[in-house]
Amino acid sequence: MSDSTGQARSRASGFREWRSAIIGRVHPGHRFLEREPSTVLRRIVTMLIVVPLAVVIIAFAVANRQSVTVSFDPFSAVTPAYATTLPLFALIFVLLILGVLVGGVAAWIGQTKWRRAARKLDGEVRALHEELDAIRRRFAPEPPPAPAEPKAYTVIPPNP
Repeated sequence: MSDSTGQARSRASGFREWRSAIIGRVHPGHRFLEREPSTVLRRIVTMLIVVPLAVVIIAFAVANRQSVTVSFDPFSAVTPAYATTLPLFALIFVLLILGVLVGGVAAWIGQTKWRRAARKLDGEVRALHEELDAIRRRFAPEPPPAPAEPKAYTVIPPNP
């Protein structure tokens, strides 16, 4: 690693520390600007979608406040066995949520064959990995022999 790269990294980490200190002093507990750029971009895009959607939903609810009676008795319209009165926007939201749930369950059921195939292939991959490991162990080169213990040297006394 060259010195210039090390200095650049040092300056970048110093800047991050400085920025964290400043943000911590100005906005205690505010960690929005300390996140990775992709996280910040994702939050901005989410806000660009969620805020206008919330405004539209609130405007829809205000425009459809009138009450409607929902009857669950197809045989008697005058005196139904079970009927409820609720605002129109609440009825539409409940039906929308139920539609999303039913669609999710239908998609989940429709993907059963793909999940089954994925489980089967995952099992095959695991078995092949185990077989490959066994083959590697079988044909692996033998480890080099451990070095023998050094023999004790015979000390020859010096000549007088």
